[in-house]
Amino acid sequence: MAGYGDDAGFTAYAAAAGYTFPDGSTDEQKAAARQRGSLVIDRYEPRFSGRRTGGFVQERAWPRTGATTYYGEAIPADTVPVAIINASYEAAFLELTNPGSLSPVVNGAESIKREKIGPIETEYAVASSSNVADLIALSTPVVTTIEGLLWPFLTPVMPGVLVV
Repeated sequence: MAGYGDDAGFTAYAAAAGYTFPDGSTDEQKAAARQRGSLVIDRYEPRFSGRRTGGFVQERAWPRTGATTYYGEAIPADTVPVAIINASYEAAFLELTNPGSLSPVVNGAESIKREKIGPIETEYAVASSSNVADLIALSTPVVTTIEGLLWPFLTPVMPGVLVV
């Protein structure tokens, strides 16, 4: 699978942002992190407008046909916006420096409410929901830089209107 952007772009983005790759990072590790970063961005697909240009066989969520920005500007069907690529680079850097951090594994059945070790006892906050979607939402990190890069491409959420 190919991630958004390319390795040279990832390296240039990281340098421009003042990020330093961990010592000994290989090209293969960077490419793998870029792939994982792209998967993180693709989780936003239900909130992107339009549809995959290549249909269901297309590997990534972008490019998209019929996509528009938050402000209604048309995005060409053969274009992956730079902000989408940069958001994937942000996610890739986090994944390179802390693999798996953006894709936590959630198992609500095994959560610990209280733990006692010797004289020390700790009680943890417990999620008020056992709904899997809620547990996933509570455990998924929010990276404000990624959110900031993506918001112009997310569809606006309209409040529900009740007609009687």
